[in-house]
Amino acid sequence: MTSMSQLERTGFAVDEPFAVGPYTGPAVPLAGGQANLPSLFEDASNFELRFVEDYDQIKATVQALKTLNLKVVLTNGSFDILHEGHSMYLEAARRFGHFLIVGVDSDDKIKDRKGPNRPAVPEMERLRMVTHQRGVGLVTLKHLYHPRWHLIKAVEPDVLVATEDTYTEADIRELEAHYCGQVKVLERMATVSTSARLRRIQLGISEPEQPAPAAEPEPRPRSQLVHANM
Repeated sequence: MTSMSQLERTGFAVDEPFAVGPYTGPAVPLAGGQANLPSLFEDASNFELRFVEDYDQIKATVQALKTLNLKVVLTNGSFDILHEGHSMYLEAARRFGHFLIVGVDSDDKIKDRKGPNRPAVPEMERLRMVTHQRGVGLVTLKHLYHPRWHLIKAVEPDVLVATEDTYTEADIRELEAHYCGQVKVLERMATVSTSARLRRIQLGISEPEQPAPAAEPEPRPRSQLVHANM
């Protein structure tokens, strides 16, 4: 049984109250064998449990979480050379619900979009780094051969979190109508992009000292979204 105190200790806290009852269904199949659902709320990174490549297994976990009245949040990204902006973004994302699932772009998917010299960090290391971030419940890979919105359709999250240049207004309307409860859009929180950091490293240029980070931004109104294709 997952209690409120267990959730609070692991950082899965949200502003609104919720009821957590006992999960009476069968053990949820996770990577590495059968495991009880509360294992995902432990403090340890538990990579062998949190990395689930099979989307059908993710669906089973999501169904169990929703049985407990837990709000599931989904977000996606490359997370290449993990930096402060990534950590801030993931922490902000999980505040929209009780359980955060993160889709990490595969090496092939990143190479197709950013060129043959990327990613700088291979996919398995990026997956492990994301599981070490506070509040991350599950991680999975998004492959180049997957159809559009494949992970979103599999998870059907209560909240889908994205950066402001990810979806158009039309995309958001379609997503909220068919595949998720709502879309929350966040500004990018990094003070420097991974690509810019890699260029500095290649040129041997050190980064200037950055000011203290500002407070985490609120989701922007849709009227202010940058219209760009996914």
